[in-house]
Amino acid sequence: MVTILDATTPVAKRVRHPEKQNRPDTEVKRKPEWIRVKAPTSKGYQETRSIVKEHNLVTVCEEAGCPNIGECWDKKHATFMIMGEICTRACAFCNVITGKPNALDMNEPENVAKAVREMGLMHVVITSVDRDDLDDGGAEHFEKVIWAIRAASPETTIEILTPDFLRKPGALERVVAAKPDVFNHNLETVPGNYLTVRPGARYFHSLRLLQRVKELDPTMFTKSGIMVGLGEERNEVLQLMDDLRSADVDFMTIGQYLQPTRKHHEVMSYITPEEFRSYEKIAYTKGFLMVSSSPLTRSSHHAGDDFARLKANRDARMAAADTHN
Repeated sequence: MVTILDATTPVAKRVRHPEKQNRPDTEVKRKPEWIRVKAPTSKGYQETRSIVKEHNLVTVCEEAGCPNIGECWDKKHATFMIMGEICTRACAFCNVITGKPNALDMNEPENVAKAVREMGLMHVVITSVDRDDLDDGGAEHFEKVIWAIRAASPETTIEILTPDFLRKPGALERVVAAKPDVFNHNLETVPGNYLTVRPGARYFHSLRLLQRVKELDPTMFTKSGIMVGLGEERNEVLQLMDDLRSADVDFMTIGQYLQPTRKHHEVMSYITPEEFRSYEKIAYTKGFLMVSSSPLTRSSHHAGDDFARLKANRDARMAAADTHN
């Protein structure tokens, strides 16, 4: 059962994860050398942080405790998390606050667009909390953010990382019609883990959502990611790759799950860099245009550079197909 918090409770007193408070503590395994990162201290990091705060924005970099925040913010890269900082879901892996969300900020699309322009972003990633409380799951708000960025910074390419819009008829179609350059929706883990890791979601609904994007707009790049180290078997990961290719997904990311607190899902294993490279090689043989597989890979890590490579890889594949014809 999820405890719903009064949104008027001061943030300082709010329990971040009320639904996890009564869970037993899980073991926090010592991190191996290959996934340790330095604390963010650079000038670029501080400048990015200042811009984010000035425009009253929320980033998934901060809310999810991303290990790459120092590197990305130093380069003026940030993933904006729209529709507030409170999620209606209670995924066992996630560090975003759970509870009753506040009303949408009608100024947010314009504020995000201003920040994109001020930071000079050539590629921006927009994600959100789950908003099951809204009739459209937040689809209209995604639309408005995309339109505002297009108006303020026409040259910027836009990648969105959306919730699943479960039981929200017409929501997906509305977001796709706004023409983001990349549509990302993460499966997060193998189907056998959903009841314990992602209980509010449905594996085959998420898979169908990605497939539907391609049906609506075959030219739109699609992307999905998973975490490993949650107790999955290797053959389950390989089957998931086949499922994504059956949905015509272009780009797959694979990263190590890192446990935010003792109340979150335990890290069952740390996957070695060699195993990540093996997953990457196999994924390419299955037909993905792009694969990012490493311990510190996250959905939006190096997203701008990856988008350029994604376009180049598609162009090369199309040229090769023309030659054979």
